[in-house]
Amino acid sequence: MYFDWTYVVLVLPCVLLSLWASSNVNSTFARYSRVFSSRGITGAQAAQWVLSANGITDVRIDRVSGNLTDHFDPTARTIRLSDNVYGSTSAAAIGVACHEAGHAVQHSVGYAPIKLRTMIIPVTNFGSKLAMPLILIGLLLSSVSYAFYQVIYIGIACFGLSLVFQLVTLPVEFDASSRALRAISEGNLLTHDELSGAKKTLRAAAMTYVAATAVSLAQLLRLLIIFGGRDRNRKK
Repeated sequence: MYFDWTYVVLVLPCVLLSLWASSNVNSTFARYSRVFSSRGITGAQAAQWVLSANGITDVRIDRVSGNLTDHFDPTARTIRLSDNVYGSTSAAAIGVACHEAGHAVQHSVGYAPIKLRTMIIPVTNFGSKLAMPLILIGLLLSSVSYAFYQVIYIGIACFGLSLVFQLVTLPVEFDASSRALRAISEGNLLTHDELSGAKKTLRAAAMTYVAATAVSLAQLLRLLIIFGGRDRNRKK
């Protein structure tokens, strides 16, 4: 019976971290969704305040269905806030809404990492779709000729593009949260105690991106170890 130690040692801990991060962001959001702004400001109003404070007048704020489906669409110049954020006056909702407005500000000021992320999205999406098919093709054809084994490495390189995307995403998300919290503080949108709830919500959300990066890195290392080991054994 084959025991895949690379998955157990490298990937499984990162998958468990990812599951914990996902659960933690949901529970943290739920907890601070019960802490309401004493000023009665909704998520949509808070996002609009951030936009106005930064002189942004061409970005709409719309409501979107779902739970934590909030995002900024740079193509449509629209911030889409989920049902439990758009009209909510909670600390969690205001934190999330201002975070998405932070992404709009990044685009407005030409923040380098978000420009880079936007540029590489088509390449990383294409590469991630090709990765596994190339690895399988290389594995099957390598029995015909060793030269085809190099196709596996091309597939691994394509998979590595997803890690590049995750690495670029990290500073983008951390910066958006930093802009959000600074805007909330400068605009007195939340009291000191309420702001703590927004910080914890955004910190929990940030951990999901850290966990996703860890999973991608672990998967890449696993592929390199597995197929690099097979390559060395063939050459002996």
